[in-house]
Amino acid sequence: MVRDMNYRRENRASRSSLFDGLDGLEEGRLRASSSYPHEERDNDEALENLQDRVSFLKRVTGDIHEEVESHNRLLDKVGNKMDSARGVMSGTINRFKLVFEKKSNRKSCKLIAYFVLLFLIMYYLIRLLNYIKG
Repeated sequence: MVRDMNYRRENRASRSSLFDGLDGLEEGRLRASSSYPHEERDNDEALENLQDRVSFLKRVTGDIHEEVESHNRLLDKVGNKMDSARGVMSGTINRFKLVFEKKSNRKSCKLIAYFVLLFLIMYYLIRLLNYIKG
């Protein structure tokens, strides 16, 4: 993975040079000239330069493809985990609905809530009394 990152950094640095030297093509540097070997040499250089750029672009598109594939796998994993969490939450909500649908269960829950509230009030009163004494 680190090798891939270094490779990508090197390629990013050389991207600016990808289209360097095209000024000669735009200026008509490869047009017919009086010296045929000179023209052939220029054409060979331009062809070699073009082949290098095409192979560079091929590597870059391959890297992009790999990155997209890894992101798709990651998104699939996240989606699956969200689906399982949704299932757990819906099961919990259904259980709460069952508990609160029955009047006896409602009364039991209220009774438990009152005891918890009474316990908290007594706890704080005892702490307050200890604070006042001490």
